[in-house]
This record gives sequence, C-alpha cells and structure tokens, in this order.
Amino acid sequence: MSMEIPPQVQNQIAQLQQLQIQLQATIRQKMQIEAMLRDTESALEELEKVGEEHVIYKSVGDLLIKSKRDEIKEELTEKKETYDLRLKTLERQEERLQKRFQQLQEQIRQALSGSIPTGGA
Repeated sequence: MSMEIPPQVQNQIAQLQQLQIQLQATIRQKMQIEAMLRDTESALEELEKVGEEHVIYKSVGDLLIKSKRDEIKEELTEKKETYDLRLKTLERQEERLQKRFQQLQEQIRQALSGSIPTGGA
C-alpha cells in the first residue's frame, strides 16, 4: 500500500534535500574557517612572545623565507580579519538555511498529514 505524494510535496522534498546539501557544505566551510582562524590567532600569539631581535620566517609553499616581524604581524592581522568576516557570513548563512530547512520540513509534514491544502508555499 503506497501513498501517492502530490507533485508540490515532491518538489518541496527535493528543495529540502538541496537545502540539506547546502547546509552541510556551509557547516564544513565554517569548520575550515574556524580552524584557519585558530591557527592564525595562535601564530599571532606566538609572534607577540618573541622579541624584535629574533629572526622570523614565513612559509611560502615549500620554502621558509626570512621576513620582518612587523610585516608578518600585519599579514596575520589581515588574515584574521578576513577569517572573522568570512566566519560571520557563514554563520548568518547557516542560520538562514537552518531556518528555511525547518520551515520547509514543517510544510512537508503538514502537507503529508493532510492538515493544510496543497496550494501555495
């Protein structure tokens, strides 16, 4: 005994699956940015511990290049700001997707239970 799912509900289910994929991708990106942000913050903290007299190297591909402390500090600070901004954007995106996912899930639930007419969404 199989239940015939109306085309509108099938469309909503497809949208829900797409939202789930987008949400998972957003969460993965957010986790990657959080890791890069932690690494950058850690590097900045370590940089603060060493004095001006210490030789500092930065990694460029497979090479370590001798660099000036202030230049590296500026680069790391810019990276941190970029990661912070990207993280906030991803958090807002995740929140919107989560909200839309829950709304669509509820619409599907109601449509399948027959508690609302299948017109408009």
